[in-house]
Amino acid sequence: MSLVRPFLSCALAICFTAALCLASANGTPATEKKIRTAAAVISLPTGHSIYHGVHPMPLSSRDADLKPEDLASYEKAAGKTAAWVDISQHWGISRKFPAATATWIHAAGSIPFIRLMLWSTKKENLQETVFTLDAILKGAFDDDFKAWGAAAREFGSPLIVEFGPEMNGRWYPWNAYWYGGEETTGYGDPALPDGPEKFRDAYRHIINKMHTAGARNILWVFHVNYNDWPNEAWNRFENYYPGDGYIDWLAVSIYGAQQPAGTQWPEFSELMEPAYRRLEKLSRTKPVIVAEFGVSASSTGGSQALWAHHALEALIAGRWPRVIGFAWWNAAWQNDANPLNDTSMRVQDNPALSAVFKKYIGGRQQVLGRMKQ
Repeated sequence: MSLVRPFLSCALAICFTAALCLASANGTPATEKKIRTAAAVISLPTGHSIYHGVHPMPLSSRDADLKPEDLASYEKAAGKTAAWVDISQHWGISRKFPAATATWIHAAGSIPFIRLMLWSTKKENLQETVFTLDAILKGAFDDDFKAWGAAAREFGSPLIVEFGPEMNGRWYPWNAYWYGGEETTGYGDPALPDGPEKFRDAYRHIINKMHTAGARNILWVFHVNYNDWPNEAWNRFENYYPGDGYIDWLAVSIYGAQQPAGTQWPEFSELMEPAYRRLEKLSRTKPVIVAEFGVSASSTGGSQALWAHHALEALIAGRWPRVIGFAWWNAAWQNDANPLNDTSMRVQDNPALSAVFKKYIGGRQQVLGRMKQ
């Protein structure tokens, strides 16, 4: 397979470009006549190069507590700086643009990658009652979106932003399961929810409101889970896509075992391959990133270091030519009261994993860290 990416720019610096954006074949909803007309463009890597990002979650598991030392600890263990740094903004805690965190990330030389998590609680598998897709579409949070967009505009530097990651996963309240979807039981047909269309239109609505506020320094990401859960036709991630006129990058999450007791141990490439082929068909031109990937340490199913070795080897070799970057989910959390069941994906917690990262990330010139700003 050719490693050449003919559609990518040769520049590695960040630049701003005005570009007319036309609605995709999905069309623009009747209530949203105007779409954005310009985007902040982060130059794409050329040849065999690929960007390296990270989600360096602090041990408190509160993204608001993320500090420069959390990033520095990861970068030391990985052997390279990060091109972008992920933070999750939970709107049940704050609806304001996370200026303080974004500022120190920018000062460190990385680009803030902000995940807009519109939910009242950080608990999964619950129906949302406040930040619903219906409420978004009715304009209940338009003032918040405009204020957020205005603050992003004042921030000035490039931002990577996504709304509703892994929308094809039932664990998140923006999944269509919570808007009339049902899993097939073998008796009759499953319900055909309008949740995917609501998500699509809500995402367009958010982008339009922020664009109206002048936030044209944002690169927008559509971020799916590698598989659809529930695995129903209505829940295919393609149904949620806002369209090429709104989205700049496509993204996917790929995980191995997420708990030490996990016995299932799928290889990264086994999960990535079918998801990547679907993303290729979803848009013929948009770059792809692996926005999240990781696997738990101390699992009975296999070796964390070996899993990461195979994943990084395939990514850096260019097995999937439109993949321009990846970000490890560098987090640790408790699963129950027994410390032996805690999950750690933190590179700095496992010397064997750190050695793999230093070989494939720190030791490879084609893996790109901080960009000049």
